[in-house]
Formats: sequence, C-alpha cells, structure tokens
Amino acid sequence: MPAVHYDLIVTGAGALGSFHAYHAAKRGKKVLLLEKDQRPSEATVRNFGQVVPSGMSRGKWQQYGLRSIAIYKTLHALFDISVKEAGSVYLASDDTELTLTRELHDINLEEGYSSVLLSAEQCRRQYPGLKKSYCRGGLFFPEEITVEPDRMIHRLIQYLQEQLGVDYRPGTQVMQCEPAGNYCSVTDTFGNNYRGEKVVICNGRDFRLLFPTVFYQSDIKVSKLQMMKTLPQPGYHLPGSILTGLSIRRYESFCECPSYSKLNAADIDASCKKWGIHILFKQADDGGIIIGDSHEYATAEKQDELGFQVNEEINALIISEARRIFDLPHWNLASTWNGFYSQSSMHDVFDKEVAPGIRVVTAIGGKGMTGSAGYSEASIDKMFS
Repeated sequence: MPAVHYDLIVTGAGALGSFHAYHAAKRGKKVLLLEKDQRPSEATVRNFGQVVPSGMSRGKWQQYGLRSIAIYKTLHALFDISVKEAGSVYLASDDTELTLTRELHDINLEEGYSSVLLSAEQCRRQYPGLKKSYCRGGLFFPEEITVEPDRMIHRLIQYLQEQLGVDYRPGTQVMQCEPAGNYCSVTDTFGNNYRGEKVVICNGRDFRLLFPTVFYQSDIKVSKLQMMKTLPQPGYHLPGSILTGLSIRRYESFCECPSYSKLNAADIDASCKKWGIHILFKQADDGGIIIGDSHEYATAEKQDELGFQVNEEINALIISEARRIFDLPHWNLASTWNGFYSQSSMHDVFDKEVAPGIRVVTAIGGKGMTGSAGYSEASIDKMFS
C-alpha cells in the first residue's frame, strides 16, 4: 500500500511541535504529528505554565509572546486548555530593582503594553503571605496568563485530532529523515515510512538520532532546572505568576532598562549565583504552590553530564530564598523534579534548514511556554507563503 502523503510532518509534540501542527492545520494542510513518548514528557510539561511576555526583550519576542496569549485565549474559548487570566507581578526587593520596575513601566506606557505599578502595601494585599521585609513594590501585568502545562499540551493535542484532523501518533521515534525527490521521507524505528512535502523537527534536547553532527557542532547548550511543588494549601489563594527580585535581575526586558547597569552583582547570594537560582511562584490547580528554579548547563553533546539526580543542596537554597519572600501556610513538599531545555547561546532559537524541505526548530530556551504559539505561527506562514 503506498504511503500517505502529508503537507507537513512534525516530529516532537511539545509546545513548539504541536503549535506548528496547529497553525499548519488551521491553514488547511494535511498534518502528521509524531511523538517519541506515549505522552509529551519533557520541558513542555516540566515548567510553571507562566506566559509572561513582560520578561522578554522588546520587539519580535515580546510580540510573539503577546500573540501567544491571544492564541491561548482563542483556543481556551473553544476547548478548555486551562488558561487563567490573573496577571503577572514582579516583586522588587531593593531600591535598584524598584527603579527598574518604574523604568519598565514607563517603557510599557510608550509602547502600549498595559502594566501597573504597585506599592509594597498593595502587593501584600494582593499576594497573601508576602513578607514586608522583602517587598519594596511591584510591577503588575494584568493581561498575562497562566496555564497548567501538563493539561494544556494534552488538551491541545486532543483539539488537533478532534477539530483539525491532525494525524497524531505517539510512541513513534523517528530514526531517519531525508529528502526523496519531490518529497521528504521519514522513517520510524518500527520501519514505517511517511511522506511529506515538508518536515519540521521540534526535538527539544533529543540530539542523538536525527542530524547529530548539526547539533554537536552548534552553539546549543542544555539547561537543567530544579523545581518543586508543595502539598495543597487549604484556604490559601495565590493568584497569577509571581516573579521576584532575582527574576528582575535575570529577564531581558529589565536588562534593557537604563538603570540595569547599577545593579550590584554582589547583592546576589553566592550560592544562588552559582546555581543560577531565581525564585518564581505559581499555584497549581490542586492548590499546591510550584516553586523554582535553578540553572545548570552543558553542551548538546555532553548533556548527560548534568545527571538525573535532584541536588538537595539546590532545593534547600530555593526553599530558603522562597521562605525569605513568602509565609505560606506550610512548606510540606508533594514532589520535586528536574526539567531540561535546550537553548542557543548566540541566537534566540535554533531554526535551520538541514536538508531540502527539512527544518529543525528547537532550542527556544526558557521562552517555550510564552513564545512557542506565536513563533510557530510566523514559522508556518514563512514555510507555506
């Protein structure tokens, strides 16, 4: 029997891959989405679910983030993908961080992106348990959203199948992808062959099977993160995304503010600096509080050196810093885990045609949940223009 011919074959059903499939199918293309695991289980489901364009550099990436919010909301109105519209806040812990929030607010006013300066007292009223000793004030972004990562991606894939006719095949590891005359040939580990006009490889950090030399000779590195979630917090509500002073010092939008150079690196605890710790909070649907995270790095070829173990020293540092910021009803942990994502050292994303009709789109870094939906739309527009 001849192989079915697709307009687009996507390998990898994380956020980047699934949104490429979504936008192609919305254009009326016949799409095959292949996923090596039975369910997406890498970076797309091991994060906070914070959709925060406010932290991105101004220009195209902030615009991708804003477009992503619109796409999430459109999907959620049709097919519940767990969107919550409670905004994001950055909490300043010292005078320079507070100055940066004011400068970013002024920039936002000029560019028409809604943000609200909050006093320390307003922050404490809006975010129960926030310590007076920590917070000097905040910058609130009312239009930003959160999603439940695991629920979002599986609901999105369900929507792709049921509403857009995408052929989704989990448990399908692709072992070969190559041009074959006027189409592309994709072969899985069971020997099944698929044909497509175009192929997009959204392989996260899976670099061994497809075009390994491309990745090993690239500027891609892999980041290992540690995160945790408390047991449910009965009667306690923490709305939206909470980002803190270490996030202000890390995120690109604040790096572009006039006073960024005045930040004193010595103000960061040496251990937090060593492990790339910055503290974020988000309450999950079950009432637990997700807390993190840290950053360790290795090259694409040597990512195994990061190991799979949870480093208890890092977790202790994260908890210690988190307790300096909030008084939660309790700090009993339900789970801890590692996350891994790939990122390009010199580019915003690794987007490269590796053979005629075959593109690799990966290494979006920490921008995946915020930027993938918008970036994938632009990517598909370019491919099928």
